[in-house]
Amino acid sequence: MQVNIIKKVAAVEDFLRLRIVSGLTPRPAEAAKRALPNSLFGVHLVVDDCTVAMGRVVGDGALNFEVVDVAVDPNYQGKGLGSIVMQNIMGYLEQNAVEGAYITLLADVPQLYKKFGFVLSRPACEGMHWEPSPINNT
Repeated sequence: MQVNIIKKVAAVEDFLRLRIVSGLTPRPAEAAKRALPNSLFGVHLVVDDCTVAMGRVVGDGALNFEVVDVAVDPNYQGKGLGSIVMQNIMGYLEQNAVEGAYITLLADVPQLYKKFGFVLSRPACEGMHWEPSPINNT
């Protein structure tokens, strides 16, 4: 299998498709069109002219970096493509994150990220996310 590594964010259509087929939360197309160009770094993998894996880094470029949207098409899982994505992301971070920067992620597959030095935050701190309250339409 010939894998082409492209160090840029995947196209919106590929981003949306890969999130869905890999089991990640679907994202609105309009939001993806706005968000993807604001990425600090992106990488996607292409096999036979089809994007089969991706990942990106977002943040402020100095103190805070977040690894997001790491996804591999289920037809290509178990072939090391997630590791290739993470190797490229880690290369970017090693070159761009200053000492003391926070590098975070939400891990749906912790064993992949542990291979690259990520550890669970507990008990030192607790990860959180915001869930807006439903709007009262009465």
